[in-house]
Amino acid sequence: MFSALKARLLRGSKVMEAYWQAHRSIIHHKPPKDKIGPMQSVFTICVFAVTLLAPAGWILHHIPDYRQRASAQHHNHGGPCT
Repeated sequence: MFSALKARLLRGSKVMEAYWQAHRSIIHHKPPKDKIGPMQSVFTICVFAVTLLAPAGWILHHIPDYRQRASAQHHNHGGPCT
């Protein structure tokens, strides 16, 4: 009940009108100045995918090496690896 009353009070207030006017002025309704072609879009998506997936792929590819190092350290020191 309180939220409904609060919403009614805020809906008609000058503060909320100013807020919504400022919020609406941020949104642009014009088309972009420079058109982006399909090749630029594909290139951008590929670069983004490589920058995200390459480090993960490197780590996943080298997991057996990391396991061998960890087990070798474990056996050489006789305790948990640090």
